[in-house]
Amino acid sequence: MSVHVASSTAPEGEPIAELHRLTAARRELSRAEEAQVRRARLAGYSWQAIAGALGISKQAAHKKFGRQ
Repeated sequence: MSVHVASSTAPEGEPIAELHRLTAARRELSRAEEAQVRRARLAGYSWQAIAGALGISKQAAHKKFGRQ
């Protein structure tokens, strides 16, 4: 997986530009994580297995990614 960050006209290292880049990266990672959880569930993996891979509790995984 490759993470692409938003480009900015501000110079590299400028704090606000870096915050924008980090926010974009966080969104992309969140979407990728959700997609992989969906794939894992469709492949038959348990919430316990998914939670273990994410380093969180089964309840936290289900709350974050379970159907609402």
